[in-house]
Amino acid sequence: MTERTLWHPVAQSQEVVTAPLSVQLLEQSLVLWRNADGLAQAFVDRCPHRGARLSMGRVENGHLECPYHGWQFASSGQCVKVPALPDFVPPPSQCVKSFEVQEAYGLVWVRLEVSESQLPAFAAESDSHLRKVNCGPYDVAASAPRIIENFLDMSHFGFVHEGWLGSRDATAIATYEVEKTETGVIATGCKAVQPQSNLHSTQAAEVEYTYEVTAPYTAVLTKIPEEGTSKQGWREQIGLFICPVTPESSRVWFRLAVADFESTDEQLQTFQHTIFVQDQPVLESQLPKALPLDPRAEMHSAADRMSAAYRRFLKAQAITFGVC
Repeated sequence: MTERTLWHPVAQSQEVVTAPLSVQLLEQSLVLWRNADGLAQAFVDRCPHRGARLSMGRVENGHLECPYHGWQFASSGQCVKVPALPDFVPPPSQCVKSFEVQEAYGLVWVRLEVSESQLPAFAAESDSHLRKVNCGPYDVAASAPRIIENFLDMSHFGFVHEGWLGSRDATAIATYEVEKTETGVIATGCKAVQPQSNLHSTQAAEVEYTYEVTAPYTAVLTKIPEEGTSKQGWREQIGLFICPVTPESSRVWFRLAVADFESTDEQLQTFQHTIFVQDQPVLESQLPKALPLDPRAEMHSAADRMSAAYRRFLKAQAITFGVC
């Protein structure tokens, strides 16, 4: 497997409407659009005729039209119309490269090379008891692996998220378990005392999380309900889905699957926004921006077991984009 054979999120579904949308994935410029059946499509953002950006064009009669000479392309990428030659039937060689597309978790996903890879799992998506809300996108000047590793790390809570997810008076990290899975790594028994772990918290409480890496650039946090609450047996989740734009920049979305049906979408998004914008300047300050996979490149402690396992996973998967 390589980065190009994996599925990556590139936009929210609601962004891909009638007008073509320009996005970037793994340093590849793409154009997203919807055909006459409403299905999302992804092409190289370059007309094969004279190199104009197709994202500057429009969708006409279910085809993507180039802004320069009006050449039109079907969902397959095949050119179906050359306005300067009304009777001309374009041959199969006159086409634009297209890519596989799926929609899931409120996002459009693209795979640059055909493979057997599956979309990263997000188990809470199928739980009808949980409400789903997307947060983002956030454009971050940091590599995707740096952002994933920060998401997996609890020992920064008392400093970066003081008064919210942590306190300087309670920074000790209890021992937790880390195991390999078929798709990544998982940490269980992760506990922390948090002043405000969610929008409705009124006092500090010890929370328990499970962190799971489900793909090189995807991670999921599962919150274990506190004893004696009405949510016993439920498993709220936050999915972190990252588009690796360049080796040192990323586009980030969070998907919340929560039992909170009282707050508005904006309130839930504001809380998540507050947390992430505390992380962002620290993430963007890290050097090197790429995540080092050589264990000798940075110092480590026992509290870093999950991040160390994540780095080993990336190395075993032969991931090269966003790492060093």
